[in-house]
Amino acid sequence: MIGQIIFFLISIGSILYGVLVMSIGSGSRFYLFWYVLALFSLGLAALCRFHLWGRGPRAVWIAAGAVFAAGLICFCLLLRLILSGYGETGKKDLDYLIVLGAQVFAEGPSVSLQYRLDAAVDYLNENEDTVCIVSGGQGKNEPISEAEGMRRYLIGKGIDAARILPEDRSTSTLENIRFSAGLFDAEKDSVGIVTNDFHIYRALMIARREGYKDLCGIAAKSNPLFTPNNVVREVFGLVKDTLIK
Repeated sequence: MIGQIIFFLISIGSILYGVLVMSIGSGSRFYLFWYVLALFSLGLAALCRFHLWGRGPRAVWIAAGAVFAAGLICFCLLLRLILSGYGETGKKDLDYLIVLGAQVFAEGPSVSLQYRLDAAVDYLNENEDTVCIVSGGQGKNEPISEAEGMRRYLIGKGIDAARILPEDRSTSTLENIRFSAGLFDAEKDSVGIVTNDFHIYRALMIARREGYKDLCGIAAKSNPLFTPNNVVREVFGLVKDTLIK
């Protein structure tokens, strides 16, 4: 009875959270994960409700339990890696700063992107010789390229336009980093990558794989309300980047 109630509540909570994530219109369909989790939880609740838990071949239940345990362990290990990037503060007098793109709207950058840009403004004001690369193309649901939206925001915050280099072709984190590398010498120049805290570890991992030598991360804050969605999405992103190099 208790298990049935717990799984049912998880299902309802997952549906509500999925609706919340979908409502921000980020352009990502990862909110579907929460609906899948809701269905999975409902299935477990049904097993409890109709007393089917443990019935059938014992070997099947043992195998299912082993797979679940292995998946949970892997998730926790990847989560630890992601959380290790939260404290990245960069270092002084970098040659270049790369701000990774995110959703832009007609009225300006999304909240996540604004956090990244504000972190970049703070750094650029304190390190006046650093050049800033704004990296991001234009998605189907965006009025302008992310690079242009970021450039306008930085200029509006008092950053000299001469210090801003746009990279407006990329459509993913990998392309952000790969295409930005064409604007400097990745083997010699010191580079800081600015992105939200949950995204730092994966961004740095990709940059090192792309040949960045003198590298650091600068973690911008993120909305705590969406931390579960962001972190779980990053776990899947790390798995994808590991399998597809």
